[in-house]
Parts: sequence; structure tokens; C-alpha cells
Amino acid sequence: MASRLSPRAAAVGAAAAVGALAVALAIVAASGNGAAPAAGPVSSSTGRTTSSVHLQAHPVAAVKPRPLRAGESRMTLRMSRPFQPSAPNAVGNDDYRCFLLDPHLSRNRYLTGTFVEPGNRSVVHHVILFRVDPNQVAAAQQLDANDPGEGWTCFGDSGLPNSNNLDNAPWLGAWAPGAQESVDAPGYGVPLAAGSRIIMQVHYNLLGGSGTDRSATLLRLAPPSAHLTPLETMLLPAPVELPCRPGHTDNPQCDRTTSIADVVHRFGPVGQTNNWLSVLCGEQRDTEVTTCARTVNRTTTIHAVAGHMHLLGRSIKIQVDPGTPKARTMLDIPVWDFDNQAAKPIKPVTLHAGETVKVTCRHVQWLRDRLPAFAGQPDRYVVWGEGTTDEMCLGILTVTHP
Repeated sequence: MASRLSPRAAAVGAAAAVGALAVALAIVAASGNGAAPAAGPVSSSTGRTTSSVHLQAHPVAAVKPRPLRAGESRMTLRMSRPFQPSAPNAVGNDDYRCFLLDPHLSRNRYLTGTFVEPGNRSVVHHVILFRVDPNQVAAAQQLDANDPGEGWTCFGDSGLPNSNNLDNAPWLGAWAPGAQESVDAPGYGVPLAAGSRIIMQVHYNLLGGSGTDRSATLLRLAPPSAHLTPLETMLLPAPVELPCRPGHTDNPQCDRTTSIADVVHRFGPVGQTNNWLSVLCGEQRDTEVTTCARTVNRTTTIHAVAGHMHLLGRSIKIQVDPGTPKARTMLDIPVWDFDNQAAKPIKPVTLHAGETVKVTCRHVQWLRDRLPAFAGQPDRYVVWGEGTTDEMCLGILTVTHP
């Protein structure tokens, strides 16, 4: 949905669903400004209804990475050869592909920034970078070997077990429309152990065009002697339960069960994410507004916040301890704009064990009438899904722990 959150459960099934969250995103654009640990996809309140160019090429001025700071170095990692995206099994208009990249780290390093260079902007919807710890390299290599061609199909997440960790997601960076280089604030970084690899997950949306892609990422690295404070990414997903509008219910997919079956058909078991999130967040049906609250189990300091939705997203809010005298709003985007995703560092907020953080999203069907991406598509019951015309609700936090 979907982004570098410094860049970057009630049931076993609910926890497993978080693999799908790694898409978000879309998640997900990274655009840190150096004032605080950089965050992932945050959209500003511009008053726009949502971009009409979401499925078109994104013409932008050339963006250059910022100058390196003292002690930093830069490394470029690129797909070994061009890749021709196609919908797996000829179903749908989306292809999620993971590529295993080797930075050849002979010693521990800190990652202090990322800069994604999408090779073919007409088809690259977003890019997410995942950390592969040394003890998982063999598993990642096996995923690559099991799938013919360059990389492997990876709807939802990278396919590695740690991809679905809500409290410490292995995200390193991301690109989505509007993103620039993500640079962590001085004194912060993400540890990378010697022998680590990087997975670059690329979401290709085939409605945007055709052609091959050879995307790349630039890593900003610092030596272990920098003694930086480790940053982590915390995810706050909520289900999407958007019903068809009155008078627009002729489509069989206005039935929730039928709609989820369609998402499963296109993306596999990850299409059950909405059901799993209903376990995690509580039942929420037939509503424009969904929410999910999580209680932290240890002292956690939040440095940056981000939100991620797709084209039918209208507003998103992230709050701490809502409904109490200590309530604070960390993110409030009343008019969501997918193509204006920028980071939002905040004044650090410290939560203690037992306190809660909550994400609230609103999605609306009437945006279908205004966006070219939905031309000729009738209303359907919209749930969490990996495709551009599916939806997500995701809060993303950059955190540290004392």
C-alpha cells in the first residue's frame, strides 16, 4: 500500500496476515528530511481528491541523492538483468516480484538512508526493500531457485518468516510516487549484520504500460564505529470493509464473501488478509471507516509516522491513547492523496507498556466516478488486497526502544 519508515494478535492467522502488510506499501514512499528519523508514506492535506495519474507514468524532475555525511559511503545495487513483468497465471493486472541483492558486507554496518531508482516508471507501482539476516540467506536463495526466471513471485511480503513481524518489520526502504531519498536523522540507523542480503520487492501494475524493468537502489551506509541508535518499524494495519453504494449493487462482488474469493483467486492465501485482520482488530463490516488499536508491551518512542492507502482512501489518522486525558494525534490527513506521499517526522512521543496507538481510515466508493483507474469497473465490496484498485489501511511508525 503500500513505504521507508525510517527508511524505512489475537490469533496465529492474524499475525500471519501481516505478510500482506509489507506491501503497503505501497507502501509506501520514503522521503525523510533529516530532521528526525525518516518515515514512509505520508500524504499531505492538499485538498485534492486523489490523483488521476496513479496508473500512468509519473513524469518527475530528476531527483539526486543528497551529499554524504562524514563517515558515510554509498553503494548501488541493481537487478542483475532486465525483468519482464506479467500477471502470474494470467490473472489480474498486478505482478509482485522479489529480487535478491547482495551488498557483500564483510563487516557490520548501519543503513542510514536509501534511494530507489525505478527503472520503468510506467509499470513500477512501488518498491520495498527488506532486510535478510545472515541466518535467512539460504532460505531466500531457495525461494529464488524455486521460481524460474529472475527473482520470485511474492504477493504480500518477501516470503521469509520475519516479514510478518508487526513490532519490528524488516523494512529498509521504499519508493512510491513523490518519494525522494530517505535519510535518517544524525545519530540513528538500521543495523545490517555482516553477510546480510537485501530483497527488493517490486509491485508492477500492468495497466500502466508494458516493457522490461531493471530497478536499482542506492544504500547509504555508516561504519559500526558510528554507534548509532537502532531504528525499527512498527506496523498498524486495519481491515477495509467498504460496501457497494445503494443503487450500485448489481455486481456479484458486492457480496463480501464473493469479493474476498476474487482477491484470493488473484493473489493466493494472502487474499484472506481482511478476515485475519478482523480477528486482530475486531469485526467491522459494511462501513466506510475502519480502525485498529494496539497496546505496546514495552517502552517505545515514536519518531516518525506514516499512513498508506490506495485510490479509494479518503482520510487517515494515527492517535496515541485515544479517549483518555493523554490522547494525542500524531498524524491527521483529512484528504488523502496517493501521489503526494512525503515523510512526517514528529517530536518524539514515548509510550509505556499498556498504552495504545490507533489507526483510523476512511474509504469512499464515489471516487470510482472520478478516477480513470476505475473506468468501466462497477462497485464491489472492497477489502484489503494487493492490487492498485484494491485497498489497504496501514499506519507505519518509526520507533526506538530504550
